[in-house]
Amino acid sequence: MSNRSVLDLFDLSGKVAIITGACGWLGSAMSHALAEVGATVVVTSRERHKATELAKCLPGDGHCAIEFSQGESESIPDFLEAVIKKVGQIDILINNAYGGTAPDIDEATAEDFNQAYHVGVTSYFLLARDVAKHLQQRQMAGSIINIASMYGVVASYPSAYENLPINSPPNYHALKGGVVHLTRHLAAYWAQDNIRVNAISPGPFPKPTVSQQLPGFIAKLEEKVPLGRMGRPEELKGAVVLLASEAGSYITGQNLIVDGGWTAW
Repeated sequence: MSNRSVLDLFDLSGKVAIITGACGWLGSAMSHALAEVGATVVVTSRERHKATELAKCLPGDGHCAIEFSQGESESIPDFLEAVIKKVGQIDILINNAYGGTAPDIDEATAEDFNQAYHVGVTSYFLLARDVAKHLQQRQMAGSIINIASMYGVVASYPSAYENLPINSPPNYHALKGGVVHLTRHLAAYWAQDNIRVNAISPGPFPKPTVSQQLPGFIAKLEEKVPLGRMGRPEELKGAVVLLASEAGSYITGQNLIVDGGWTAW
């Protein structure tokens, strides 16, 4: 039996974590979580100044900011080369960035789907594969976490969006379902290299602007949540640290749904 303490298992000191879309509503909370348990965090954003500001705010030393647009998949090799040049290694990848459109179900086009899939599935895979190759070359264990959504597991309630200037885009639902199953597939293939691949599916975590502008919408959503409220970004911290660290060393191919019980009904 191991004598390692729980605190030791969650400790990411000496590990380097990349998080794409790091400056977003949920990405910034996950970035802080990784830094708080000792990881060196590579903060990425399509806007360099945002990544730089976030990296400066993270606890600990050695964090760096790199401009990176996940949808520009041809830039992935150069991006990873820049990461390794700056911090020497990669141990953890959080595929979090998203840049799709939000069309209504009656108006969605092929291009809406193509763009969403390219950023949220194709580029997730290509980046994960190159990180896996890096880990295989180093013969090191690693963790890859894909950020999916509860909407990759269940449909939304049409009544929740009725007569409101907000919708539940079909391309988003489809791609997040793809992310969940891609995660299982990669986990099965890379387990032999001790590379764990998992997904986190957040439930309703609306930005403050949505809560302020559409309080009626939030009330409708809260009716669907057993806990009776919306999620707070810090409530993803534990999930990302669990799956990134040795505390989750026997967890792979899983989709951890953090949704206040929404999908339990």
